[in-house]
Amino acid sequence: MDNFTVWWQHLPSQMDPVLFSLGNFPLRWYGMMYIIAFGVVFLLTRYRLSSEKLPFDPPFIGDALTWAMAGVVLGGKIGYILFYGLHSFLADPVGTLLPFAATAEGYRFTGITGMSYHGGLLGVMLSMWLFARSQKRAFLQTLDLFIPSIPLGYTFGRIGNFINGELYGRVTEAAIGMYFPSAPTSELRHPSQLYEAFFEGILLFVLLWTLRKKLPLPGSLSGIYLFGYGFVRFFIEFFREPDIQLGFVFLNFSMGQLLCCVMMIAGLALLFKVIISSGISLFVNRRY
Repeated sequence: MDNFTVWWQHLPSQMDPVLFSLGNFPLRWYGMMYIIAFGVVFLLTRYRLSSEKLPFDPPFIGDALTWAMAGVVLGGKIGYILFYGLHSFLADPVGTLLPFAATAEGYRFTGITGMSYHGGLLGVMLSMWLFARSQKRAFLQTLDLFIPSIPLGYTFGRIGNFINGELYGRVTEAAIGMYFPSAPTSELRHPSQLYEAFFEGILLFVLLWTLRKKLPLPGSLSGIYLFGYGFVRFFIEFFREPDIQLGFVFLNFSMGQLLCCVMMIAGLALLFKVIISSGISLFVNRRY
């Protein structure tokens, strides 16, 4: 086995999830990746405003992302409890919610753990709906403003999962597999976090960024994102280890796959609505 393969397969054990610590307060790479993700979305959306004719002012972006941050954290946490960790929450509600753990020396900051992508998505959509309503803006038009850049920001979140050694893949004999110290067995596993970072992040970003000027109808970009992410994630879940507390929830499908099916249906429904609405508008304009 060559040196690169050995290095690759043992890479997870060589990474420290803590960037640095200030006393009992550790700054983790995962949290830093969230900051980078929002920074990427902010900068790319600002670029859109400077290069495209969009009916928004620059301050609108920062205000909207502030609401989105709250939606990600609250939605991601609540979603994880509902979809994956209801039993743990019922057993220890306070411990599940608080980002602190009691130790012999006092309290130690553990960070925000147990986050669900699908819960975060619902949280962001709700927060954006409330924000758009408060600003008297169209909801779908507001979503489409940020949608093209979101997948690239999401890429950094999955890299954070990889550095944490969490959400690892299923056992494999392929050389691309890695040894994850936190896995229940010392076998090669798919680095599914990196698969997600590439396909759900970079690939989907390239697609949406390319289409952003070609699909001006409000909701079209959001519909493609919902379907595209759900479609790609559904198949990557075949390489990702199901959550140990749930396993397979329906036949050989994981909870993530079932939620992705709902995403795909929602995306198709939104695209159908956009097409029908545009067809009715075109018919009315031609008639009158």
